[in-house]
Amino acid sequence: MLLTMLFVLLLGMIVLGVPVAIALAGSSAVFILVEGRVPDVVVIHRMINGVDSFPLLAIPFFILAGNLMNAAGITERIFDFAKSIFGWMRGGLGHVNVGASVIFAGMSGAAVADAGGLGAIEIKAMRDANYEPGFAVGITAASSTIGPIIPPSLPMVIYGVVAGASIGQLFAAGFIPGLLMAVALMAMIAIYARRRNYPVDQPFKLSILGFTFKRAFLSLMTPVIIVGGILTGAFTPTEAAIAACAWALILGLVVYRTLTLKRFLRVSFDTIETTAVVLFIVAAASIFAWILTSNRAPEQFAALILSISDNPWVVLLLINLILLIVGCFMETVAAITILTPVLLPIAMQMGVDPVHFGVIMVLNLMIGLLTPPIGMVLYVLSRVSGIPFERCMSATAPFLVPLFVVLFLITFIPALTMWLPTLIYR
Repeated sequence: MLLTMLFVLLLGMIVLGVPVAIALAGSSAVFILVEGRVPDVVVIHRMINGVDSFPLLAIPFFILAGNLMNAAGITERIFDFAKSIFGWMRGGLGHVNVGASVIFAGMSGAAVADAGGLGAIEIKAMRDANYEPGFAVGITAASSTIGPIIPPSLPMVIYGVVAGASIGQLFAAGFIPGLLMAVALMAMIAIYARRRNYPVDQPFKLSILGFTFKRAFLSLMTPVIIVGGILTGAFTPTEAAIAACAWALILGLVVYRTLTLKRFLRVSFDTIETTAVVLFIVAAASIFAWILTSNRAPEQFAALILSISDNPWVVLLLINLILLIVGCFMETVAAITILTPVLLPIAMQMGVDPVHFGVIMVLNLMIGLLTPPIGMVLYVLSRVSGIPFERCMSATAPFLVPLFVVLFLITFIPALTMWLPTLIYR
């Protein structure tokens, strides 16, 4: 009964527009006061414990690294390089959009950073080339979800902390699914391009490829430093995030000289604000998750799921459905912190590796970024493009199809996710 009250309070506060972190902490505090078994000071202690984790230090540094790269003009060089590779294809700027997101994914690890920084450049270029604005926004939104799948990934850092899984293995597990997402989206673009007779944007020339590669070379070293350092054991994920910030500063201040003091201060304040929001949500969600765990909610939920079916395929389909629905209504960080202790034990009973389940969970919640009413990526792109939110939503809907196909593949073919981490770490 009290758990029902907890969820009703949470959903009611979210519907009323209360920020997610306050809704989580507030509903948890009311539950503890009504239950009366533990002192209310436990709320503060549990929230502090929720963010008292060394791996979580990677979050502000990865956010800062992504912001620095956007401010220093690194994203522009990446876009030009991707255009020299994919511009010769019919509907070339659509393919460039996806290719640039794959490259930027190795630097930022956040879908919103991709949409807000690289997305602004991509949408402007596609509009200037007379592509339909809806198509430009739709493919930009869908391709931005690649960022948190290909390492580094902020959601996977949080999942790794909550689940006690290896962040390095999670990063390795995201490579192949991220590339599959890119291939699936490019196939969708090819269908659109043929139907709408989109042009070839730029003929392939080795001279242009060489020039843009040379211009972007040092920028392209960023994912090599981050991912290479983690996979070889030279860095922990947190140290890799710090190295990425240092490299971005060197490029912006010394090499390209595009990062002014004014921009640096703005980037720093943006990073502080975003980090505060993310960690506040983590802290609030940790007390909510503790209440669920201490009241044996995971066991009750597992019994409910398994009463429907004990077939692993059916159970995984149900878990995917739950994650997709939650992703529509709840912010990614909160969803991971709350649902991991509930759903991971069920998945493990079905023989799913925690690393494999982490990729499934993150991809589900990334799709949630493209769906109303939360749809954070859609809100960002609506602001960047000047297109109404409703039109952004309808334009993005067809590109959910290839993402669902990839989600189905990685759910039921574990080798797509587990081959690389098994090869490197086990």
